[in-house]
Amino acid sequence: MISKVTLACLLGAVAVTGKETQIFFDDFTNLNFSTWEHELTMGGGGNWEFEWYVNNRSNSYVKNSILYLKPTLTEDAIGEQTLRTGTVDIWGASPAEQCTGNAWYGCFRSAPASGNVINPVRSARLRSSKSFSFKYGRIEVKAKLPQGDWLWPAIWLLPKYNEFGQWPASGEIDIMESRGNGASYGGEGGNDAFGSTLHWGPSWDMNRFELTHKVYRHTESLGNAFHTYGLYWD
Repeated sequence: MISKVTLACLLGAVAVTGKETQIFFDDFTNLNFSTWEHELTMGGGGNWEFEWYVNNRSNSYVKNSILYLKPTLTEDAIGEQTLRTGTVDIWGASPAEQCTGNAWYGCFRSAPASGNVINPVRSARLRSSKSFSFKYGRIEVKAKLPQGDWLWPAIWLLPKYNEFGQWPASGEIDIMESRGNGASYGGEGGNDAFGSTLHWGPSWDMNRFELTHKVYRHTESLGNAFHTYGLYWD
C-alpha cells in the first residue's frame, strides 16, 4: 500500500459557525513516532488475516513526503523453517516493543500447536489513539491504494474510550475499505471500488452495519493515482 496522508480534522463548531479550524495535519515530511504508534500483533484483526504487524522500516517508511505501507514475506525475516515449524513470541521486553493486541493469539504463535504456518506476510498498521482523537468535524486522507490479490487497505476511526460498551456498541467509522484484487473480484468489486461503513449495535451479533454501508465505484483502479477520502461528521 502506498499512501500520502494529509489529515485535516476540523472542530465541531464548524456546523454552528460556518468556520473550519484545522486541529491536526501531517504531510509526512518524517514519520513522527510521537504521533503514530505501530500496532504490534499477529492477531489478524478478527478475520484471520495473514499479516504480522510490525514496526520495521522495510514495511513502513517515509520518502519524499509519502508514507509507504509495504508488505513483505515473513520467511525473509525469520526463515522458512521457523515459518513452518517454529514459534514466534512478540510479547516484548520494553515499552516500545510490547505486543499491542493478544486477541486471536496475537502475541504468541506456534506452528506445531496450531497446525498452521506463522503469519506469512509482515506489514504495518498505524494508529493515533494515544496522541490524537476528535469528535465531529472533517477528516481528509489522500491515498494511493495498492493493487494485488488479497490486499485490504483501510482507513478507520475507532473510539478512544468505549463509552457505550464493547464493539460495536461504541461505534466504528470506516472511511474507506477496498481490495487490491482486480475489478471483477467479488460482489463489491476490487481495486476500482471502496466501501464506507458505520458499525453499530448492542453486540457483535446485532451489528447493523448493512443499514449504514455504501460502495462507491471509480472509472479505473484506485491504485492508478492519489485520491482524497474523507468524512464530514456533524
